[in-house]
Amino acid sequence: MKALVLEAPGRLVYRDVPSPEPGANEVLVAVRACGICGSDVHGLDGSTGRRIPPLIMGHEAAGVIAATGADVTHWKAGDRVTFDSTIYQLDDWFTRRGLPNLSDGRMVLGVAPGDYRRDGCFAEFVAVPQHILYAIPDGVSFEQAALVEPVAVALHALRLVPIESGDVALVMGAGMIGICLVQALRAAGCSCVVVADLDPARLERAVALGASLPLRTDQADVPAELRRLTDGRGADAAYEAVGVAATVGIAIDSVRRGGAVALVGNVSPTVELPLQTVVTRQLRLQGSCAVCGEYPAALDLIARGAIDVASLVSGVAPLADGAAWFERLARREPGLLKVLLNLKRKAMPPLNQKKRESPLLIKLPNPKRKNQL
Repeated sequence: MKALVLEAPGRLVYRDVPSPEPGANEVLVAVRACGICGSDVHGLDGSTGRRIPPLIMGHEAAGVIAATGADVTHWKAGDRVTFDSTIYQLDDWFTRRGLPNLSDGRMVLGVAPGDYRRDGCFAEFVAVPQHILYAIPDGVSFEQAALVEPVAVALHALRLVPIESGDVALVMGAGMIGICLVQALRAAGCSCVVVADLDPARLERAVALGASLPLRTDQADVPAELRRLTDGRGADAAYEAVGVAATVGIAIDSVRRGGAVALVGNVSPTVELPLQTVVTRQLRLQGSCAVCGEYPAALDLIARGAIDVASLVSGVAPLADGAAWFERLARREPGLLKVLLNLKRKAMPPLNQKKRESPLLIKLPNPKRKNQL
């Protein structure tokens, strides 16, 4: 089969690889669409240490079941499916307590951090366990279904740090997860959603999808603006979707006494925390890891139009062109948010942009550059 293989830091190659063989409890999925996640872009140059080559990346995917293992039940060839990005154990201490995302030996598709390697979905086929499958509802496209995972990530953060009608929430970062958080907060009844980011185009998109107030982090004092909106108190909750020290600090400074900060972003391995602020203001810092059963709710919200993922797609391109699109995302080309790769020979025009007039130049990222995303 054909796959997009990370052969070395900064080097993606579209080539032939052996097709996976599904185990007894697995299905073989013919991938129809797979999103390039920000974590894939961050992992491309090797700086995160979570995508050690050689590896097939990709975990935001949807497709059609091509074959089933001997012990597979309730699924058959031809079923349209999406699946959890995390492969978890069914019978361990954490899963039995409703925490499959924290399961012993859990693996993320398309990730190789050193203690395990699990090829992902930038390929014609991927084998996954039947217990992480979800049926795609009628009327939901493969492209929409491939984006269920970031919606589910947002919903999981809201489960851990819930919001109430009338509350004021801050979303740090207007990338894919951040904008999904904005929409999820609106769907949950949050009356005021403030979003902060450096990119004016992303802030504009966030407002179009429900944000109440956009703030440029290089121009505005975000904590001061939150206090101004709330009679000096601060936000009831903040959802940090970047994962670097500066934005974590802003989120902590922006919530009221007794407020909560959901830590969703995961770029920097460590950040410095203002301990006395957290303790004396009785703040709750809540880590939010992946998803934990939110896929059905995410699929339902997408199917009903309560969360719009189609408008977040900047382009859909053939898998063979994946290296070029990774490079464009890595250098933060203006206007690009989410790019989907598929197995079609021809690229679909971007959903939110005019057709490019100039040819696409393929230039892979410098593996020695520092991660600036």
